[in-house]
Amino acid sequence: MPRGSKDKYTAEQKRKAEHIEASYEKKGLSEDKAEARAWATVNKQSGGGERSGGSGKTKPAAEKKTDRKESARRAAKTREGQPRTSKASRATQTVDNLMKEARAKNIPGRSKMRKQELVEALRKVG
Repeated sequence: MPRGSKDKYTAEQKRKAEHIEASYEKKGLSEDKAEARAWATVNKQSGGGERSGGSGKTKPAAEKKTDRKESARRAAKTREGQPRTSKASRATQTVDNLMKEARAKNIPGRSKMRKQELVEALRKVG
């Protein structure tokens, strides 16, 4: 049997778990495994029982979408070697990253520039 009390789950979540459990038992799973899988499914779908702090259900869908996009953007920046902050400061980037950006923006004389010169040139270009 799964750990923990099921008191904090809503009636709908409990009904859903019972239905899923019955379905697994019908497929031939033992009662314990069926119950464990059913509650795991309910937790995955609804974020668990009613816990203090909320499950984020009150957040509007548009805000959730914006947060997902922002998270994906930060992750992509990390893969590129740039800091995860929302507004990546050029001063904190490596010379290699600045050079890549300068190359992409076709800044002349970039190969002979120092880091601060690259930062200034990129700032001018925008």
